[in-house]
Amino acid sequence: MVPPYNVLITGSTKGIGYALAKEFLKAGDNVLICSRSAERVESAVQNLREEFGDQHVWGTTCDVRKGEDVNALVTFGCNKLKYIDIWINNAGSNAYSFKPLAETSDEDLIEVVTTNTLGLMICCREAIKLMLNQPRGGHIFNIDGAGSDGRPTPKFAAYGATKRSVVHLTKSLQAELQMQDVKNVVVHNLSPGMVTTDLLMSGATTKQAKFFINILAEPAEVVAEYLVPNIRSIPANGSTKPTYIRFLTGLKAYSQIFSRFAFGARRNRYVLEESEEA
Repeated sequence: MVPPYNVLITGSTKGIGYALAKEFLKAGDNVLICSRSAERVESAVQNLREEFGDQHVWGTTCDVRKGEDVNALVTFGCNKLKYIDIWINNAGSNAYSFKPLAETSDEDLIEVVTTNTLGLMICCREAIKLMLNQPRGGHIFNIDGAGSDGRPTPKFAAYGATKRSVVHLTKSLQAELQMQDVKNVVVHNLSPGMVTTDLLMSGATTKQAKFFINILAEPAEVVAEYLVPNIRSIPANGSTKPTYIRFLTGLKAYSQIFSRFAFGARRNRYVLEESEEA
């Protein structure tokens, strides 16, 4: 594939999704954004068009939990862009709820699981169907999150469980495409690490949470600046091998934790931590 690329990003009117959209546009690509909120879509498209022009970014409403909405998203994307080279599944939710599972409402559980698991499955299904019918194929990137590595996520257990399932789903889809001898449609994982979005900061309520957010989290713009060139290099190099692109590697995390203990680095970067005497 030769750039510019046509890129579709779900959940892209704020946070890491919006930052990714902006970075692709800076690289000269065409971008389709979407969200459940018509108001947020309109605002995001207007802001991006002011910076990058009318002919490179489009937006529409889409609730990824609904198959008819995702079908409509595909139709909209094909009408505007003819084909999609890169599809990033970023839409996710923790219902802004941080509490033990035993105290979690039915509504919050349904919101988290249907958005993060069912929504991802529907989007992957429609993205694969679309790309199988494109001579140039395409690349699908599923964004992971806390819990995807199998570590516990107390007080947001449902969210962690859904993000653990992201990795399994990606592996299963990779295996299915390999069994079908499909080489030009590839499913990847994308790991932004800890990003200072509303989703993350709403959980900065404990001493431990504040500690790790200050040490490990980065603004969405910083993360996107790293991820987008790595994403774009895959179609540019003609790669058909599944990848797992990580912003926050284990080595980077350990290095930053060491710097904190050794030199007091990154204290109070985003949230005020309690003093040692408190």
